[in-house]
Amino acid sequence: MTFYPAILRPLLFRLDAETAHRLVLCQLRIFPPALLRAVFGRPPRFRPRTVFGVDFSNPVGLAAGLDKNGVALRGWEALGFGFVELGTITAKPQPGNPRPRLFRFPAQESLINRLGFNNDGANAVAARCQALRQTGKWPRIPVGINIGKSKTTPLDQAKDDYLLSFRALRGFGDYFVINVSSPNTPGLRDLQEISRLREIVRAIAHEAGEKPLLVKIAPDLPDQQAIEIAASCQQEGIAGLVATNTTLDHSALPKEIDEQGGLSGRPLAGRSTELIRILRSASSLQIIGSGGVMDAASAKEKFDAGARLIQIYSGFIYRGPRLIREIGSGQC
Repeated sequence: MTFYPAILRPLLFRLDAETAHRLVLCQLRIFPPALLRAVFGRPPRFRPRTVFGVDFSNPVGLAAGLDKNGVALRGWEALGFGFVELGTITAKPQPGNPRPRLFRFPAQESLINRLGFNNDGANAVAARCQALRQTGKWPRIPVGINIGKSKTTPLDQAKDDYLLSFRALRGFGDYFVINVSSPNTPGLRDLQEISRLREIVRAIAHEAGEKPLLVKIAPDLPDQQAIEIAASCQQEGIAGLVATNTTLDHSALPKEIDEQGGLSGRPLAGRSTELIRILRSASSLQIIGSGGVMDAASAKEKFDAGARLIQIYSGFIYRGPRLIREIGSGQC
């Protein structure tokens, strides 16, 4: 249980954040699941739950951003995650923003990223998923797929861009998340405007059938706009919301160490939980809580606010698989 904080994290933190990220993905891809379970132990049993028609034996998931291209699905399952969200994936392959673009702030238990949807593109990820399925190595846990707009696609063509990604990947996701809230693709958050969002939602919903669709929103939205988005999503038959993406509020960081990009980790916890509570009281949509889940207490806050599932990203970077076990021991 102390392997990650005592040994592995200090080694990884000697590397720059993105190099460490790539190294972890590589190891999770090649290490046998049995070895990962032997090193990190088996997670506790959670109370199972069914959310938007999908069965989850464990409500703690991996947030989008850590495995954009679906290269380590079996590894995440072996570490104890109850579900995995791939992406963000775009219709066109793209390199993302220039490096450096991922930064740690240990004193604040936070990260800043300005990755910019770097990914292999929907067709390449679909081919990888198909190969994994054909070899019988597809995970037993639910897999969500998070899709975003390609950087070079104009906003007025966003609907078609999202549709291309959905069509390529629809056979592999147990649910899909429409990401209109990353701060690192110019103009993307403008798609949270009701008429633009409705156009995208309707286009995908028309082809989704029974496949659950969710929308991921920004923590920086005014409360009333978030309520209006929830109402519109509910009218359009959306299954739920992911609350929230990273924030542009960097007030928790000293100015001399600040970087451009979206902030995640402990400083995001309060606003994310507050927005979950607001959305829960304003709609009946199912909510995945994401943002600042760093320990069992912050996980419980998300569930108490109304989240049915939670996701971790920065918490995993700082705490490792032990965080899943701590949350499970409290049976939030």
